[in-house]
Amino acid sequence: MAWSEDHKQRSREKILTTAAGLFARQGFDNVSIDQVMQAAGMTRGAFYAHFSSKTDLYAEAILYAANTAAESYLPQGQATDQQREAFIAAYLSEAHCQGADIPCPLAFLVSDMAHQDEGVRSTWSQVFQGLVKRLQNNTGEGSAAQAEEQQAALQKVVMMIGGVAVARALNDNALATEVLEACRAGALSTPPIHLSEE
Repeated sequence: MAWSEDHKQRSREKILTTAAGLFARQGFDNVSIDQVMQAAGMTRGAFYAHFSSKTDLYAEAILYAANTAAESYLPQGQATDQQREAFIAAYLSEAHCQGADIPCPLAFLVSDMAHQDEGVRSTWSQVFQGLVKRLQNNTGEGSAAQAEEQQAALQKVVMMIGGVAVARALNDNALATEVLEACRAGALSTPPIHLSEE
């Protein structure tokens, strides 16, 4: 009996959620297709109905995890300053640093990226650029204000990713907390850029 499209989509999302968590916590090389499928409660044979390879799954899991995490705080389109601030605070929280829910692949997989193929790195770069855009106001394309706003958003995103990555690497919990707090303060103090009235 053929599975419905709805069942197939739910199965795909379960595989992506499971893979995103495993990859974020263990890295690409330490996770096998069998581990992902077993953790998702499915057989290895079901994997190939959704993905062509482990690398394909890795790239799609990066996109899925990033979109799932960002969508809850920063809906597509124009986010408010309050939504951006809440997202930054949650991103640089101890709960996120410890991998609560679906960890963001930008911070959790940053050290993995230099060793991946061009397709995976392209996906990671796309997610990075997407987060930078979500943290900007929609100012005029090519305007000076837009360039300044992009620079401010880049600073925030780099503090966010770097803060979580460094805090996760430290074996000193107190110092890790200080790193998160310092990056949170820095990212939240980078002022949003608004168009000045002529």
